[in-house]
Amino acid sequence: MKIGNLAHLTGLSVHTIRYYEKIGLLPDASRDAGGRRQYGMEIANWLTFLKHLKATGMGISGMVRYAQLRAEGPQTAAARRQMLEDQRRTVQQQIDALQATLPVLDNKIEIYKDMEKAHVMEADHARDTNTIPRIQQPDKRS
Repeated sequence: MKIGNLAHLTGLSVHTIRYYEKIGLLPDASRDAGGRRQYGMEIANWLTFLKHLKATGMGISGMVRYAQLRAEGPQTAAARRQMLEDQRRTVQQQIDALQATLPVLDNKIEIYKDMEKAHVMEADHARDTNTIPRIQQPDKRS
């Protein structure tokens, strides 16, 4: 498939795919007779995996290291597994920290909801008091 099709399929830009090729995340693409890059589904699958690594917060240098190990072959399986386990641990710590933060946010949201309700009630009360008939003061001339 051509680079534009690959970009559409993976949700990455053509620029990003070329950049990934330049820095070694992708092998050099084969070229057709016109010199245009050609990619197979295995590259689409690899790019999708790289997107997942990026979503976990893994930096480019980590992804390049992983790609280098992958290119070296099956003898690097243990090192690649270790990298993924380390990254998973980092992701789990981030999830735990975010989950611990949710109750704090929820509590603060409820406080603001209560404040908004109180403000609405005060405003309603102010409107109500404006419509209460006032007692006329007797004329002091008498």
